[in-house]
Amino acid sequence: MSEMTRVALDAMGGDHAPGEIIKGAVEAVQKRKDIKVLLTGREEVLKKALSAYTYPEGQIEIVNATEVIQTAEPPVAAVRSKRDSSIVAAMKLVKRGEADAFVSAGNSGAVLAGGQILIGKIKGVERAPLAPLIPTAKGAALLIDCGANVDARPSHLVQFAQMGSIYMEHVIGKKNPTVGIVNIGAEEEKGNALVKETFPLLKACKGINFVGSVEARDIPSGAVDVVVCEAFVGNVILKLYEGVGGTLIKKIKASMMTSPRSKIGALLVKPALKATLKDFDASEYGGAPLLGLKGLVVKTHGSSTAKEVCTSIIQCVAFKKHNISEKIQAAVQKTPDEDQGQ
Repeated sequence: MSEMTRVALDAMGGDHAPGEIIKGAVEAVQKRKDIKVLLTGREEVLKKALSAYTYPEGQIEIVNATEVIQTAEPPVAAVRSKRDSSIVAAMKLVKRGEADAFVSAGNSGAVLAGGQILIGKIKGVERAPLAPLIPTAKGAALLIDCGANVDARPSHLVQFAQMGSIYMEHVIGKKNPTVGIVNIGAEEEKGNALVKETFPLLKACKGINFVGSVEARDIPSGAVDVVVCEAFVGNVILKLYEGVGGTLIKKIKASMMTSPRSKIGALLVKPALKATLKDFDASEYGGAPLLGLKGLVVKTHGSSTAKEVCTSIIQCVAFKKHNISEKIQAAVQKTPDEDQGQ
């Protein structure tokens, strides 16, 4: 039997907690025998919810945590004051080596802050970026950073490119992934000060397959495998992606119901359309890892259903199997520290 990957799961975080979170945990252990889920949250609530399912009992364990960090709470203050919250309890399991990874659909700020404060960054990592997979015409691409570092420096973006390349190659299986920096044009001389300063550093960085600038319109076509930017730009790209995708799907469905002829056509194309839309379903890709920490932290959407929770848990297996944290540490230590004060 393969070595167990132990995943600490915040069972109280998210819009549909604890029901969908627990359902996702059950689905994960039913699919994989090499996963153990440590559910953190109010024990009596979790026991009651689990009683509705049949699952390999040795693969799910409840860790009692009496407090819950709510969505609107100030992140840093909440992490420091609510020491017995489901988020903090789960992260402490990772810090103590009792879990290999942490997954949560809860307060995004608390997850980001807790990862930095409780688990800590890998030696040599200047900033830890949040990196979701986004759908493209050629498969998934990694958007790094999308929410952790709004004000980044050139040396930070270089490390993002290194970490993103490692993740795409070893977790997603993309050999020699291409890397592009988000810009307003393809020419090297274009862009703001951050992009102009970062571009030559990426060109000179060994170990990544840097192909130059990538414009936002080219991201959905799969122009590059790793999309590098600071978090302000990344978050705008991600939210626009989600908004346009949702709107298009609604418009397509509505147009297919406008007449008897279109309804017949809809029935004929439904299997092919369903398969195509599956590739653009965020739940197929799991959560966004916070890379560069001593342990894996994965943030899923606040509205995550069981499917996305299950996928997020399973993606932790590849992260552990390929020693991603160790590979990131080795990569960043090859690059001179250009930001000693950070």
